[in-house]
Amino acid sequence: MRRKLVAGNWKMNGSRAALAELDAIAAAAAAAPEVDVEIAVPFTLIAAAAERVPALSIGAEDVHEAESGAHTGCVSAAMVLEAGARFTIVGHSERRADQHETSHDAWAKAASAHRQGLRVILCCGETEAERNADRAERVVQAQIEKSVPDNADGSWFTLAYEPRWAIGTGRTPTLDEIAAIHAIARAKLRMLIGDAAAGVRILYGGSVTGANAEAILSTANVDGALVGGASLTADKFVPIVEAAARC
Repeated sequence: MRRKLVAGNWKMNGSRAALAELDAIAAAAAAAPEVDVEIAVPFTLIAAAAERVPALSIGAEDVHEAESGAHTGCVSAAMVLEAGARFTIVGHSERRADQHETSHDAWAKAASAHRQGLRVILCCGETEAERNADRAERVVQAQIEKSVPDNADGSWFTLAYEPRWAIGTGRTPTLDEIAAIHAIARAKLRMLIGDAAAGVRILYGGSVTGANAEAILSTANVDGALVGGASLTADKFVPIVEAAARC
């Protein structure tokens, strides 16, 4: 039985003062021991966040694939681990779109993070144009095939389906559409890593709120949520954790 996971992604938001929100989030996580709760924060806040709420899993929003070198402005998996991160997100759609990252980049980052002992949330998802052209399934399958390391398993690897057009827009796919993509993702994982696929959690991401979380998290093959804007405050994030506990 795969445990539900609710992961927050602060993106380029937050300050030391904003870390006070983590106190109530950590309390909610402690009150829902059947749910795993994680928060990815900007690099500048990892150490302070990990020190403030040691019981809460704090992560990085990205890592570089190299362990070190002449990569100005980049941060390695070893660096975020030393800062207190326990996991990292890779392949987020905003990095694929804005930084032109490829599925191979996501694969390399996931492999590097795993070598350093970090858990990984790897993202996949289609654009609105791809959805409208009935290419969503093919796009997601191709991203998974090119991004998932051969040795992936549920002890360190999580997949997140996040349709790019749903992120921060207030729009979400229908429950049937979410279920269809998650089923396809599960099948693709089985093709790639065999029986280990049964232990890999698949999250849904894209305008998840306290109002829609329970319905989404009750959908077949949805093992949790990757939450953006609603993770910035406890008032919006805690209801999602509570919804996961009811599913």
